[in-house]
Parts: sequence; C-alpha cells; structure tokens
Amino acid sequence: MAGSPWYFDPFVIPFTLGVVWLFGAILWKWGKWFVKLPQEDKALVRHNFFSAKSLKATKEVLLECLIHRKIWKTNPMLGFMHMSLALGWFLLIVVGKLETSTYIHDAVNPPHVHVFFRYFFPEEPASYVRHFNYALLMDCLLIFVLCGVALAWGKRVYSRMMGMRRTTKHTPFDRIALASLWLIFPLRYLAESVTCGVHDSGSFFTGGTGDMLASVVPMGMLSAMEYPAWWAYSIVLGLFFVSMPYSRYMHIFTEIPLIFLRTYKVQSKPEGSSFDHFQIQACSRCGICLDPCPIASDLNINHIQAAYFLRDRRYGHLTSQVADTCLMCGRCAEACPVGIDQGTLRLSSRVGFARQSSLYDAPRYEFLASAPDRSEGEGRVGFFAGCMTQLTPGVMRSMEKIFAAAGVDVWWADKNGGVCCGRPMRLSGNLPAAEKMQQYNTELFRRHGITTLVTGCPICYKSFTQEYKELKNMGIRVLHHTQYIAELIAGGRLKTSVVQSSYVYHDPCELRGIYAEPRYVLSHVATLTNAESLKKDRVHCCGGSLANLTLDTAAQTRIGATVVRNLTATGAETIVTSCPQCKKSLQRAAGNDRVRVADIAEVVAEAV
Repeated sequence: MAGSPWYFDPFVIPFTLGVVWLFGAILWKWGKWFVKLPQEDKALVRHNFFSAKSLKATKEVLLECLIHRKIWKTNPMLGFMHMSLALGWFLLIVVGKLETSTYIHDAVNPPHVHVFFRYFFPEEPASYVRHFNYALLMDCLLIFVLCGVALAWGKRVYSRMMGMRRTTKHTPFDRIALASLWLIFPLRYLAESVTCGVHDSGSFFTGGTGDMLASVVPMGMLSAMEYPAWWAYSIVLGLFFVSMPYSRYMHIFTEIPLIFLRTYKVQSKPEGSSFDHFQIQACSRCGICLDPCPIASDLNINHIQAAYFLRDRRYGHLTSQVADTCLMCGRCAEACPVGIDQGTLRLSSRVGFARQSSLYDAPRYEFLASAPDRSEGEGRVGFFAGCMTQLTPGVMRSMEKIFAAAGVDVWWADKNGGVCCGRPMRLSGNLPAAEKMQQYNTELFRRHGITTLVTGCPICYKSFTQEYKELKNMGIRVLHHTQYIAELIAGGRLKTSVVQSSYVYHDPCELRGIYAEPRYVLSHVATLTNAESLKKDRVHCCGGSLANLTLDTAAQTRIGATVVRNLTATGAETIVTSCPQCKKSLQRAAGNDRVRVADIAEVVAEAV
C-alpha cells in the first residue's frame, strides 16, 4: 500500500525477482570465468588490482560504458542514443537513490523504493521541495532517456540516419529484452504521469502530463489507471532483467570487468581461455562492425560478420563455415567500440575445429628439424622473402637491385627455397605446424647471426613481429621492406630519381600501422595521389587474404574489383602496394592491361 512504513506493494514483485535473477546470473557467470582464468592471468589481476591501472580502468568504464566515447566518434547521433540510455538510466538510479534517502532519512532501503518512488510518495512536502527539487531533476533525466528510446525506435526503422546501412539480426531473447527495454521508460513516464494527475503533484514533465490527463480523463477512471500502470512498469523491468543474461544486453555489465582485465594486460590466446567469455559476452551486437566488412559490402554475405560470429560462439552454434569465412582484415576490430580482439577469437575457434582433424599433428612436421639450409650470402642484414614473394619474382629482383645500389651486404634466408614463416598454418588453426616452422626459422636466424631481418611480405612481417618472441631477445630488429627502404632513403644511402608518373598506394591489411613509411618512399620516386575511401582508417582488403579459408577465386576477385575501382578513380597511372599477395589479387581484379599494379620495391628499383 502507498504510504506503508514497509514501502511495499505486490506490484514490485516482478521487478524484485528480475533483479535477484539478474545479479545471481552475473555472479555465477563471472565467478566461473574468473576461476578458470589461466594462472598467469590471475597473477596479472592480483599484481595490478591495487595499482594506478585500476584507476585508469575506472576512467575507461565511465567513458565507454556510460558516455560511449568511441561510438560518438563513429556517429554523433548514434553516440547520443547510446549515451542517453546508459548514462541517463544510471543517473536516474543515482539521483533516485539520493531522492529516496533524503525523503525518508534512511540511506539503506530496498531498491524498489527509489524505482517506484512516485507511487510510494506521490506528494512531496514543502520542506522536501525547498531542500532540493528532485522532481524537476528526475523529469529532466527521464526526458533525456526517452530521447534515446525514440532514437532507438528510429534506428530500427531507418538505420541510415545513424550512418549504418545494416543492423543486426536478433535472437529470441534479444527480441524479448529489446521490446522490454523500449517499453520501460515510456511505461515509467505513463505511470508517474497518471500518479501526478491523480494527486496533482510532480514537476513540469510528468506533472504537466498528469494535469493534461486529469483535464480530459474523469478522475475515477484516471485513479483506476494508476495501479495497472505501475504493474506494467514493474513487469517490463522484471522481464528485461530476466532476459538480460541470455541476450546481447549482457554486455552492459560484462564490459566492465573486460575493461579492467584488458587494462591489466590480460589477453585472448590462440588456444583459447576463459577470458574469451568476457570478450564474447561484452559484444552488444550494436552492428557497427557490419558495414566495414568487405564480405558484406561486396559479396552480400551477411551472416559471418563479427557480431554473428561472436553470437554463434556464445550460444554454442558456431560452425566451421562461419569461423573460416573471414578475411581477418581487421576492419571490424577497428570499428568495434568495445575493442574486442576479433582476430584472436576467430583464430581460437579455428584451432578448436582444427583439433578435430587428423592433420592437426605436430609429429608430421618433425622433418623440419633436419631440413637443409638453403640460404646464401653474408651480412648482418637478412632478407626473408616468404612464400608469396617467392611466387612474385619481380619483388625479389627489385630488392636485389635496391640492396646493391645502397651497398648493403645481405644474407638471403630463402632465395633458393626455405620454410614458410608459419602464419598460413596458424590462420588455419594448425598451431603445432606453425610452431615447428617457427622453431626452424628462429634457429636459422640465430645460426647466421643477423641483426636486422627484412621481409618483402606483410604476412611474414606480422608473423615475425607477433609470434616470434625470441627474435627480440636475440636482438634482431624486424622490418618490412617499406620501412627498410625508407631508412635507406632517409639516411642518404639510396639515391632515387622522380619518374614522370602518378601512383596511388594501397595499404595491405597485414601491414596495418605502417602508414607513413611507404608514402615517404613513394614521395621520392613519383607523384602520389590519394584515394579518399582507402585512407589510413579505411583500409580495404584486396580479397586475396590467406586468412580466408572458404571464398573462391570469383568472390575474392569481386572484393578486389572494389579496391581497383576506388584506386583508379584517382586518375593514377599505377596502383602500388607492398604485399605480393595484394599485387596478385589486384592484378587479377583489374582484368586488363590498362591498369598497372606494382610492388613498392619494383617502382623504387626503377627509380634507382
């Protein structure tokens, strides 16, 4: 009953049960995941918990879980929608708690009291209003949240107003939670307005609406509406809380420990760990990752993107077809406002499927321990061509000319054939094979005493810098050939002339982060034009990624054709890339002799 000293009414039961269910599920899930963390990850948590990193993580939680800073950068209207729902609801809880504690002078009270405050205390005494006009502030916050709800409705009808061509498909629990969320605040507004109309109270928003209702609805009928309205509000709240642990809205709470663990340097592993659960369930399936995917935009395949991969893995429905159909170009990871490590999660899923295969067998690669050393030359600078550069002999010949012109003594690791860097096997999920290749190459580099390792292949570069941990301990500096050529030019060791031609540069996916060096090099040999759609933060895959395990040549060529169209639209005479795989893919996509595609080493060699 309203005004009861126990502040209880049966309609609060759905809300209360929902809260108990939600936090019970959260504690159960988090508890399991924390207990199963690898020992080294638990050590990181213990070591960093009482440190400045926790303060940094707390700041990140405020910025990303409440303000949604990264989503603001994607689209301001989308950022406002997310912020108004998250921050607005949070402030309604905080201010509502302060309001309740101020009014009943008790800091400890059941959570349902401040949630249904207007029902239990429909009229504020004058002393309370003079103390602070909470009703005014709560009305402002309610409007703030309702703006977000209205935008969410609009986004579902016309997503392009938020800069999104696609929105995610929902599971049944997603739909239940979404429908409940969309109803929570309109029903709160209705319940508070009816109560204000019955008791002639409230502030400008709910009170004003209440006055309007009282003027058009007989008081007896308005009074009869009050109790059902509060029941409806409580029911949708309870329904939302019950469905949350099984829907995409679990991200609301899971992103918090994820941010802390990530700040403590806990990371996903190719072989998988329970940390993966925090990443997977922190995905809100907001849909921001859908549009950047070339497989969606160029092939209209719309069920394998990061949001759906994470969804299927979370619910145990993941298939090898979804796990393997990915270019791993990294565009979804760059777009993800939560910062989920999509690549490693995709890789660990592939490892799981590969373990079911008879080919997942380390002893098959024992022969590598006695594989012949086919290297040649002497020098502290080593050049590792890699499989794809071996298949693109023009790059190898160009690097020979560049090294000779700069007077560099080179040790050629695999000029006459050698062992793969291992990344293709790793991308397929066969970790034992990749590790055997890694062991062979590491020992080869150690035996020849090189101090700088240059590679003409971004795939090899990424493998050497990310997987070959021992190289750093051995004092070996790893450079992609664009970086090394830039050093030679900057140091005056390599002299070039400017040719009368215009080039446009394509950034390979695997060379993400190395942006300035190739442009510096090209500025010394030709006129460089820019492709607006392929700038630093919009790298588009050529389609020929070795990470793709399912797409056929025709599909790869359609993706590459988009890149060629964007690049040639600049009017450039030559497309330059710095990846042998990209060169082959773009040449195939060009489909004629009017567009020249060259590796950066080739155009530099021509200008030497």
